[in-house]
This record gives sequence, structure tokens and C-alpha cells, in this order.
Amino acid sequence: MMGKFPIFFLLLFLAALAAALFGAAHNQLSYSVGPTYFTEFKFDQFQIAEDTPNRLGASMVGVLASWWMGPLIGLPAFLYGLIAVPKARTYLAAGLGAIFLVVLLTTFGALTGLIGGLVADNTGLLDPYLTFRDGPTRSDFLRAGFMHDASYLGGALGLIAAFFPMRRARKIDHHTASQEAQNAAT
Repeated sequence: MMGKFPIFFLLLFLAALAAALFGAAHNQLSYSVGPTYFTEFKFDQFQIAEDTPNRLGASMVGVLASWWMGPLIGLPAFLYGLIAVPKARTYLAAGLGAIFLVVLLTTFGALTGLIGGLVADNTGLLDPYLTFRDGPTRSDFLRAGFMHDASYLGGALGLIAAFFPMRRARKIDHHTASQEAQNAAT
């Protein structure tokens, strides 16, 4: 098993990969519910070539918009684990658990945002408070835009939640070390 320091960099890479894959998959759903959000806004923002197929373009936007969030969100917990979790194997398992937890919370955030966007679209409840961009239809902007923004909120919650697997791993390693010391003494 490699040491904890190389695992730290592996976890950062895996977090970037997970975030990129999440962004690509997320944008397939958000493109389905809000295509003009992409064709009239995001493709221009991310300079996606006009001849790029829309679904591929949506995935490209997702990767470009999110890959960096994985390492950014994971960094505090991974640093904490690097220092606090004694065993490399436990640190790796906790890091993978943290990545999974962040993806889960971000998915929950995205789906909550989609529901919020659908409610806002169908009720018009927020129309007096929102300024709609030129280009995307109001419905597409609400559906895909709420989904997009809520994903970032889910990721922010993940930044906090990512510490829980690391703290648990620290407790497990300390408990295991204590048990091993007791067994060696008897």
C-alpha cells in the first residue's frame, strides 16, 4: 500500500474526475429540462463551437464547470485526513467515502433544484423577484438554472459532510490501535 501523501494526490485526482463525470451527467438531465439554457446561454459562456452536437456540448459545459469543484471541496477534508487518520488504507477508504458523500449530496441538491425550478415555473411565484436573461426561455432558465445553482449548494454541504468519513476513520484507527496495544499487553 502506498503512503498517505500519494493517496492525498490520488484523492484530489479522483475528486476532480468524480466532479467532471457528475457535471457531464448532470447537464444531460438539465439539458433535457432546459435546452435553451444551454443553446442560448451556457454554450456562449463556455465558448462551445456552434457545430458541436448539443448533448456533447452540454456534457462539455458540465465537465468544464465542475471538474475543479471536486478538489476544491475535497481539499479541506483530505488535508484533515492526511494529518488525523493514522493508517493509509483507512485514509483512502475515508477519502473515497467522502467523495461518494459529496456526489450524493450534490445529486440531492440538483434534484431539489429541479423540483424548485418546476414549482417556480408552474406557479410564477418568483417571477416578480427574478430578472430573466435574454435568450433562454423563462421555463428553461428556471428549470436548468435552479438545478445548476442548487448543485453548487449541495456541493457546499458536501464540503462540510466530507469531514465525517475522515473523523470516523480517525476513530476507527485509534480504536484499532488501542485494541492492538491491549492484546499485545496480555
